[in-house]
Amino acid sequence: MVAAPSMCRPSAAALVVAPPAAARRRLRCRCCEDTLGVPRRRLQQQLPAVPGLHLNHAQQQQQAAAPAPHLAPAAAPPPPPRPRRIVLVRHGESEDNVDEAAYTRVPDPRIGLTAQGWSDADDCGRRLRDLFAQDGDDWKVYFYVSPYRRSLETLRGMGHAFEPHRIVGVREEPRLREQDFGNFQDREQMRLEKEIRLRYGRFFYRFPNGESAADVYDRITGFRETLLADIDIGRFHPPGTTTTGDMNIVLVSHGLALRVFLMRWYKWTVRQFEGLEKLANGGALVMQTGDGGRYSLLVHHTADELRAFGLTEEMLQDQMWQKTARPGELNHGFMTNGQSFFHPFTTIY
Repeated sequence: MVAAPSMCRPSAAALVVAPPAAARRRLRCRCCEDTLGVPRRRLQQQLPAVPGLHLNHAQQQQQAAAPAPHLAPAAAPPPPPRPRRIVLVRHGESEDNVDEAAYTRVPDPRIGLTAQGWSDADDCGRRLRDLFAQDGDDWKVYFYVSPYRRSLETLRGMGHAFEPHRIVGVREEPRLREQDFGNFQDREQMRLEKEIRLRYGRFFYRFPNGESAADVYDRITGFRETLLADIDIGRFHPPGTTTTGDMNIVLVSHGLALRVFLMRWYKWTVRQFEGLEKLANGGALVMQTGDGGRYSLLVHHTADELRAFGLTEEMLQDQMWQKTARPGELNHGFMTNGQSFFHPFTTIY
């Protein structure tokens, strides 16, 4: 079989013997897919007139020299207000929290809450509603949730505390899922793997057929970019609303994923991450805007609460800076941002 000549390049035969005029008209090609199937005459009629397209050189120069009509610059719309809070919520107590053997018979994404877990979710929802209501009556909430059953059930339990008009939206977000430990797990093998992880390092150790915390970091980075884009385009403010209304973003997820989110947001080091404690079931950490508009954990939490979570004094000093700094500013005194990295007393590992 002989390959057909290209639609946009004449064949060798066509280069030697020119076809009749009618055939030449039929061979005219149009490479842009937007014009496929549109007759040439009709296409030209549909195209808008271009000033100066059919003028000679002198006429084009004369047209270019003519003063253009004054166009007043359009006022740029104000940027959408930033959400007042980003709240990180760990799911309530689940079946695997009380029976590690649950992993051997139930796929991890299908493990649900215990009765205590449903109570954890209800209590968490009430606490958050009381927190949000402190700002007045004009507040709303938007939820991102892991697709795992225990997270979805936690959100369902939390939702009982919120009137429907308070909830702007709910989005299931797979990147907030639990760290993947493999498929059906052998109980004794998993205990051995976790012991090895403690020796190897919690951040870089990858479970067989599963993920490391470093892998989770990569997908959380992608989610963070999505979240920032959603903030920038004003996704959390319903159409027609112009007031800030103190929007609150709630992420319902898992212990390690939430710690990695904080690590990514605040640019914590691997060493700092590995010193963090796991949130309690149904527990919450609140990132709240300070005086300058940046999110800080110290606006809502006390320093002692954050020390118990695992923040070092250096990390607390950075959170204090976050309370008054403005978006776009950089804390040059923080280890990962400035010359303090090279201080002889800075611990690398």
